[in-house]
Amino acid sequence: MKLNIALLSGDGIGPEVIDQAVKVSDAIANRFNHSINWVKALTGAAAIDAVGDPYPLETHQICLNADAILFGAIGHPKFDNNPFAKVRPEQGLLKMRKDLGLFANVRPTFTFPSLIDKSPLKRERIEGTDLVFLRELTSGIYFGERGRKDNGNTAFDTCTYTREEVKRLAKKGFELAMNRSKKLCCVDKANVLESSRLWRETVQSMEKDYPEVTVTYEFVDAVAMRLIQWPNSYDVLITENLFGDILTDEASVISGSMGLMPSASIGLKTSLFEPIHGSYPQATGKNIANPIATILSAAMMFEDAFNLKKEADLIRNVVNQSLEESIVSEDLSNGGKSYKTSEIGDWLSNQILK
Repeated sequence: MKLNIALLSGDGIGPEVIDQAVKVSDAIANRFNHSINWVKALTGAAAIDAVGDPYPLETHQICLNADAILFGAIGHPKFDNNPFAKVRPEQGLLKMRKDLGLFANVRPTFTFPSLIDKSPLKRERIEGTDLVFLRELTSGIYFGERGRKDNGNTAFDTCTYTREEVKRLAKKGFELAMNRSKKLCCVDKANVLESSRLWRETVQSMEKDYPEVTVTYEFVDAVAMRLIQWPNSYDVLITENLFGDILTDEASVISGSMGLMPSASIGLKTSLFEPIHGSYPQATGKNIANPIATILSAAMMFEDAFNLKKEADLIRNVVNQSLEESIVSEDLSNGGKSYKTSEIGDWLSNQILK
């Protein structure tokens, strides 16, 4: 099969971890007789520095023409530390999501048997955890009307949702639940927010179409607590943009490191696959970043974008093998032997080609 993939490395450790995902993907292509056409494009701070735009039109066209997008990370301290910056890397990410219609962010959280004791939570709390968040990605408070008034002394951000936006995300949630344990949790703040009441009302109206799915409704603050107490009680959770942004980062540490979890953003025109972590500027250029999340994102890409489950499973198997054999980066070494980012990519690629 010929795979046409847009490659957006981005900023910080993005290029380093993306290089390892490319290395592993090329090994998969070699073993299974596929051909990958990688098309590189600029985004984030790197794009601002090059052309003044965090998501240039050329990058958008490359993404539209691709079968899938593999993405690294964006962000740079020079923008984070400047509250007056008129253009920011994150604006490119939001624009990309909106322009490509990437409305459903799929964020799994699971544990690795060999790393279970590296989690900050007790073993008995997290054993068996295998949950998936579906976060709405192209609406809500990040895209609503915002501004300042009263001479800049009052600021406002507006959270707006339409019924159709809620429905298309919830539909993905119900479908995913049907293929798992048939449990769906709608996360909202319906006791306070009108937008949350629309979410709850819309999901309730859809229950009749999925009679096998058991649906629960929980407030976001309660879910934040229960994710730490009993994460293995959840299966599929759906929520709006801001709540999902916060809760998925909370859930990510259950596995032991943010450097382990992959994600996908499913869209109307294409799909994007990326690690859940940020650009980690402190580690940039040091060859110490954990590439596993990006490599597992590539596995999601093979399965979800190209229906190549054998290829995806092989990547996951060699990743599990690497963790069992302690071929790990600095964040998982607990002061013991650690491997460089590139060394982990080499090891995984060699295992695939054996």
